[in-house]
Amino acid sequence: MKYTRILLKLSGEALMGQQQYGIDATRLMQYAEEIKKVAATGTQVAVVIGGGNIFRGVQAEAFGLDRVQGDYMGMLATVINSMALQSALEKLDVNTRLLSGVTIQRVCEPYIRRRALRHLEKGRVVIFGAGIGSPYFTTDSAASLRAIEIEADVVLKGTRVDGIYTADPEKDPNAVRYPTITFDEVMAKNLNVMDMTAFTLCKENNLPIIVFDMNKEGNLQRLIEGETVGTLVTMDHPRPTEADAKTSGLQPSLDTPSEQA
Repeated sequence: MKYTRILLKLSGEALMGQQQYGIDATRLMQYAEEIKKVAATGTQVAVVIGGGNIFRGVQAEAFGLDRVQGDYMGMLATVINSMALQSALEKLDVNTRLLSGVTIQRVCEPYIRRRALRHLEKGRVVIFGAGIGSPYFTTDSAASLRAIEIEADVVLKGTRVDGIYTADPEKDPNAVRYPTITFDEVMAKNLNVMDMTAFTLCKENNLPIIVFDMNKEGNLQRLIEGETVGTLVTMDHPRPTEADAKTSGLQPSLDTPSEQA
């Protein structure tokens, strides 16, 4: 396997499936199946999942609520999603542990780095809930921080899009995908990969990010096996070969105008 230990970041919105809110049971079990296959290879798996399908902290101000209070509400939403994923994995006989950045003694363990590492070493899937436990930080930031703390090989950001594009592929039919791109290029081109805090954490700690389509069956396992899936973000990379350029539609120089992923 290419990676020994991974941090998988999932969005809460992805759990909605075709629904307007909440958790779609079919999508939840699909993700659990994908994670089970990877864990069965011996790869150590940690997961951070957002809470946007239930509540996002940034919505608080629109409702007239205090932002800090709203962020804590968002953290609790991520715990609900984490509990759902844990239940789905255990239904598939996958050993899991849910560690929370906010102490909720009856439903999950408090986050302790050494405990998390021990669980991973024992082959358990570790789910990190409640972000980092502090307001004003997104679950992207939590994913980056936890990945650094557990010394993960890579952050895998599972989305509904198959990588980073020169523009929003859902709005621009001419958008083309980058097979690889550097941190500096992402920042120069103002591409929307993660929030700036999360992205900077990865850059400063030389932690690669792969953005890929989590909804396509088998993508997660293909990534672990070393196949080129999605877009790899690293400190530096060799310029694309002609074969890469043909596949992505980009010129080898990567000098393509861009707006956002």
